Amino acid sequence: MRWLLLLYPWLELLSLIQLGVETTALIALGWVIAMVGLGATMLRRVGTASIARLREAQRGGSLQQHLFIDDMAVVVAALLLIIPGLLSDFFAIVVLIGPLRRGLARWLTTRTPAQTPFSGSGSATARDSTIHRADIREAGVTLEGTFERVDEQDGADKPSHEDKNLH
Repeated sequence: MRWLLLLYPWLELLSLIQLGVETTALIALGWVIAMVGLGATMLRRVGTASIARLREAQRGGSLQQHLFIDDMAVVVAALLLIIPGLLSDFFAIVVLIGPLRRGLARWLTTRTPAQTPFSGSGSATARDSTIHRADIREAGVTLEGTFERVDEQDGADKPSHEDKNLH
């Protein structure tokens, strides 16, 4: 993964150089400027539409996640278009096309039990958000919170020293 992150900018640069070699440098430059403009326009439009939907949902009293999934996909595509290079433009097109986006999401979310967090015995999947105690112990997760002692101390029902600090 680290190698991919190091190679990605170089691959983007190589794709733009190759575009300039195959056509002209002005066409490559025009491509970059056009994609940045298109990405910025898409980002502005989806931002305005999302804010309008958010206000409408706030007035209606119900906020549903599925309303914003497509907006977030367009935001990701717009940001990919703003990044100069042909690879990011290709990925933006993949994100913009609904069936390709859903297939990519399905492919990214299907993992083996060893790759999912809290997968201990394979009981938790990507869609199952239930976390079992055994899974937490195996993953070494520390859960933090407050507690209140409920057992009786010295036969009386008075709060302990720890309880006074919590309140």
